[in-house]
Amino acid sequence: MNKLFRYKERGSSLLLEILGGIIVFLAMVYILPVNSITLSDGGGNYQAVFIATAICSGICCLIMGLFANYPVALSAGMGMNSYLAYTVCSTMGYTFEEALLLVFASGILFLILTLTPLREKIISSIPKSLKYAVSAGLGAFICFVGLKSGGVVAIDNGLISLGDLKSPTVLLSIFGIILVLVLMQIKGKVGKLAIVIAMGVTAILGLILGLCGVNNMPKFEWSNVWENYGAFANNFGKCFSKENFNVFLRPESYAIIFSLIFVNLFDTTATLIAVGKKVGILNEQGELVNGKKAMLADSIGAVICAPLGTSTVTSFAESTVGVESGAKTGLSSVTTGLLFLLATLLYPIFSIFAGVTNGLTPVTSLALVSVGCLMFSNLKEIDWNDMIVVITTFLMVILMVLCYSVSDGIGIALIAYCAMMLVSKRYKEVPPIIYGVAIFFIINYVLKIII
Repeated sequence: MNKLFRYKERGSSLLLEILGGIIVFLAMVYILPVNSITLSDGGGNYQAVFIATAICSGICCLIMGLFANYPVALSAGMGMNSYLAYTVCSTMGYTFEEALLLVFASGILFLILTLTPLREKIISSIPKSLKYAVSAGLGAFICFVGLKSGGVVAIDNGLISLGDLKSPTVLLSIFGIILVLVLMQIKGKVGKLAIVIAMGVTAILGLILGLCGVNNMPKFEWSNVWENYGAFANNFGKCFSKENFNVFLRPESYAIIFSLIFVNLFDTTATLIAVGKKVGILNEQGELVNGKKAMLADSIGAVICAPLGTSTVTSFAESTVGVESGAKTGLSSVTTGLLFLLATLLYPIFSIFAGVTNGLTPVTSLALVSVGCLMFSNLKEIDWNDMIVVITTFLMVILMVLCYSVSDGIGIALIAYCAMMLVSKRYKEVPPIIYGVAIFFIINYVLKIII
């Protein structure tokens, strides 16, 4: 195993890699029911999407682990599934199968982009300080997702406020978050395994409270596995039906494809940079070592998701949960992938970590909050003497959270960065490709306004 994954060279061990993969899976397993619910709102079949998401996630994690040897897990992107269900299908009137065909087209173009030097050049061209800003911003975003999924903060009519402290679920989330933050301060194995210990304690406590009559506590949920597989078989490859190809006659379809490509590009870039720094596979120039293989792995995932019947797959920020627990190689991703495949048969066993009846996930929320806090420390690496970098970093962090989008935070911040560098006559310090990316983001936003 060490010859294959070289975890000893990276300062890890077999146990830490497997534990890291398990923790990442537990932090990501919520995507199975959540993605199924979201895409069913856009016309998908819940059971079919559930199996498709699990299989696609498993395959992509195995590719990333075995081919690229990166501790990065992949699954259906949360932002893109909502975009497909509520914008493309519900608002713009596309059928679910038509939307999947557009996802497939964007995946093919994304793979072509990856096979050329362009994608790698985009990542390499991002200034070093801004790479750390991306990582810190991603930490803030992950923390906010955790607080929201745990009910600690709530969004009502667009306003963010403190959650309902009368809710037992919210109180359980707060307990878990405080527990993991306290355990992280203990030196030794307890501190390194703080996340898995806190998740286990919180899950057991919630189960006990539920058995005692407390409402909306984590519990085991049972489902008919063979019915799920039957629905998946009926929907496999359905997006390639002849009538769906008329979708390419609609001009707005190309704006959708463009949006899917760029959201995937920058969501994945942010995750790879964040994980790369933690694992130590960023060189002195801030470039990913062996990054081409990692990018190929996630771009292949973007192609296979639509035929299987789910939304675009992307590298998940939750991968950093495993990295913080000690995982540093692809063995962690392989473990996560095998668990995703196993979940198609044994999901009820893992369901206690996935969610509760009111949609909150107190067990996994603590993992996201703790990792977000740790990633936020990357702010110390930026150049605080450069006011343009400071302003850009602030915009990136705050907009990732408030827009609830990693790609929008990066896009708007890069547009502002280029504008400020031009006005201050420092335009030569900005690589040409960054100007190109900023222009593409501007075009993307203009198309959103027009269509």
